[in-house]
Amino acid sequence: MLKLYNTLTRKKELFTPLHDKIVGLYTCGPTVYHYAHIGNLRTYVFEDVLKRTLQHEGYHVHHVMNITDVGHLTDDADSGEDKMEKGARREGKTAWDVAEFYTDAFKRDSALLNLIPPDTWCKATDHIKEQIALVQTLKNKGYTYETSDGIYFDTTKLPDYGKLAHLKEQKLKAGARVDMGEKKHPNDFALWKFTPAQEKRQMEWTAFEKKGFPGWHIECSAMSMKYLGEQFDIHCGGIDHVPVHHTNEIAQSETATGKKPWVQYWLHGEFLHINDAKMAKSEENFITLQTLQDHGISPVAYRYFLLQTHYRKQLTFSWKAVAGAEEGLEHLYRIVNGWKAEPKIGCAEYEKKFFDAMSDDLNMPQALAIMWDLVKSDYPPSAKKASLDAFDAILGLGLKDLQEKNTHIPHDVQALVKNRERARKEKRWNESDQLRQEIIARGFTIEDTATGPSLKKT
Repeated sequence: MLKLYNTLTRKKELFTPLHDKIVGLYTCGPTVYHYAHIGNLRTYVFEDVLKRTLQHEGYHVHHVMNITDVGHLTDDADSGEDKMEKGARREGKTAWDVAEFYTDAFKRDSALLNLIPPDTWCKATDHIKEQIALVQTLKNKGYTYETSDGIYFDTTKLPDYGKLAHLKEQKLKAGARVDMGEKKHPNDFALWKFTPAQEKRQMEWTAFEKKGFPGWHIECSAMSMKYLGEQFDIHCGGIDHVPVHHTNEIAQSETATGKKPWVQYWLHGEFLHINDAKMAKSEENFITLQTLQDHGISPVAYRYFLLQTHYRKQLTFSWKAVAGAEEGLEHLYRIVNGWKAEPKIGCAEYEKKFFDAMSDDLNMPQALAIMWDLVKSDYPPSAKKASLDAFDAILGLGLKDLQEKNTHIPHDVQALVKNRERARKEKRWNESDQLRQEIIARGFTIEDTATGPSLKKT
């Protein structure tokens, strides 16, 4: 009996899909003008846990994720600087090359975090035709108006506009903090932007008798409905998408199709904070997965760090906390390494507790506590390993693969290896030899190969 917290209703609800055992899941993907930071990645880990839980419940999940590789503008109010153009100038590349590079980088990060890939990756630039068609539908229905800089959705024509964010209750105006320009109302948003006469853009298309480019929100509506239908089950993203992006997706989608609700369940992950502020690329206040690795923290250890806090609670990043997660995961690996699962013999009482916790709106902290209780229990290792393998189908920590890996390299040993490589490159041979001895003292042999150092447990 899976219960999920629905942002639309602000309560936990029993999950009932539209089509029996098939679940349509859409997750907002990256804007590929820069690396995804570890705050972004927190959302993708939560969505991966959701998908794994649905699969455990016996559902076939059709997962669609967009790649925003087209340059919508940098703020929520359809003004500011084009993100792709900004990235192109920063790196001296074309906007298309920037998009391809950071799309590949995001996919590598996803694999390192053990995220199950979506069934469908959809790039915004591959679906311009669908976006134009959706704008035209809204125009034909009389919900738009045109200004000198674009085609806008008139939100005052929807009595329930802002229902996801409860805008009326909060008395918020999504666009009030910026210059409205020619917009008629603060919350109105761009469906299609016209290229200014004096501006030269790398990404633009001819539509509505002018050169232009899509607004931010239209791509997700057009692509999700293409692959999942006019109504589907679950839409996910970060909590910052609630007041503007997802609110506007609902407005344009339900207007275009005439079907309500467009999405049955809305799930949102909370912020990751650093230095008492939200981690954000726009503020240059972010850390990448590579930064963690450079500090000896494995991507899977970061995943374990995230699982210790509920996805709907804010989480503060610190190097001490993530190092503690690394140590905790290594401790788990050391205990479990060598255990062999006995088929069909698990620990039923712990499995029930674990999956009950997951069915309660993905309560990962409770589930992890139950996992550790099992590890410390008096059950035979073979039975505990069988249950841990079942847990790991959701945890995604690589517990099932420990037999094949044989060992996990502790992060302090990884740091020694990196320092030794640096000393070798700089020809500091005495220091290199000393670091080799420290690695040996920690129970590893190291061999220098053409592709880099190779470690083996002694």
